[in-house]
Amino acid sequence: MKIKFLRYSPFAFVALAGTLLLGSCKKDKDSRTGEIESTAGVYVLCEGNLGKANSTITYYNTATKTVDNNYYKTVNGTNLGETANDLQRYGSKIYCVVSGLQGTAQSFVDVLDPKTGKSIKRISFNTTNDGYMPRKIAFYQNKAYVSRLDGKVSRIDTASLSVDGELVLSEALEGMAVSKGKLYIANSDYSYLYKNGKNTVVTVVDLASFTKIKDITVSWNPTKVAAAPNGDIYVACDGNYANLKPSLDRINTITDTKVSSNTDYAGYGSLTIGSNNAFVTTSSSVIRSLDVSTGTPGNNFITDGTTVALTYGLTIDGFNNDLYVFDAISYASSTGKTYCYRTDGRKKFEFATGQLPKAAVFVYNYR
Repeated sequence: MKIKFLRYSPFAFVALAGTLLLGSCKKDKDSRTGEIESTAGVYVLCEGNLGKANSTITYYNTATKTVDNNYYKTVNGTNLGETANDLQRYGSKIYCVVSGLQGTAQSFVDVLDPKTGKSIKRISFNTTNDGYMPRKIAFYQNKAYVSRLDGKVSRIDTASLSVDGELVLSEALEGMAVSKGKLYIANSDYSYLYKNGKNTVVTVVDLASFTKIKDITVSWNPTKVAAAPNGDIYVACDGNYANLKPSLDRINTITDTKVSSNTDYAGYGSLTIGSNNAFVTTSSSVIRSLDVSTGTPGNNFITDGTTVALTYGLTIDGFNNDLYVFDAISYASSTGKTYCYRTDGRKKFEFATGQLPKAAVFVYNYR
């Protein structure tokens, strides 16, 4: 995310977004039944330019190969908002987190119908004249958990789409992931904007009681958190864009301790983990496969010579394990690009997007 009020260089976050949760819970299950046959379409979240309120959602139809770079406005008749930051699907709904800006009431979670892209409900995260600046969203047993820059985690009931709980932690909360009934939350490096930020901490929350368990010390400026199939948690730590370098840390969720760090990591949150594969952008700006059992990056994933100008996010399609790479082109570019790669690292297709594409969710055809 390109944030001008930060003292460091622009950075990006990638959500582990778009994986269809086939085991949807009873209160919020997908109404469609049957085996997935193919990917019908792709929603791509585009952050837009800071302060311009020009976040968008691009929709790509894989059958017709057509694209609408402002699909949200096409179907809803209004702009998405300011600084959209996360897009994920849970059960029969898509959740879009729109952060807004400090000092303005522009913060909300927009709940969408995946079949149409129509807004079902905008859940406000505002006071009368300010926003709580929600950042990321994670899900567990009919609940959605939203991190906020003001230091709280809000819990949303996914049936009623209303906030039914809040937990006060430290300020500047960012990425989250769920493992073994626990929520792992990054405490990022925005602490100079606040007075209680922690910079090098991942907070662990017991979801059954919605209470804090402990803080785990990690490398500087954790921003993105992702869960591996074996239960381990990976934390993308971006450093301070100067003398403190990025690091990819691994947490053992049995002991809740950091067990490894890998500094061959580019920062900016370019990390995604699926059920069968994982990818990370390394310090040489190369997208590599990630061995989640050791935290070690593998070989260059792209095998066909395709060049990505500025990797701004990565998302895995949970159906066929295709990797979607979001290319911002540059921070000043008014458009972006999405590349879809097969598991052999060869490009399948590409399409244009709005400004600063960063994450995707998928719509499927069923047998």
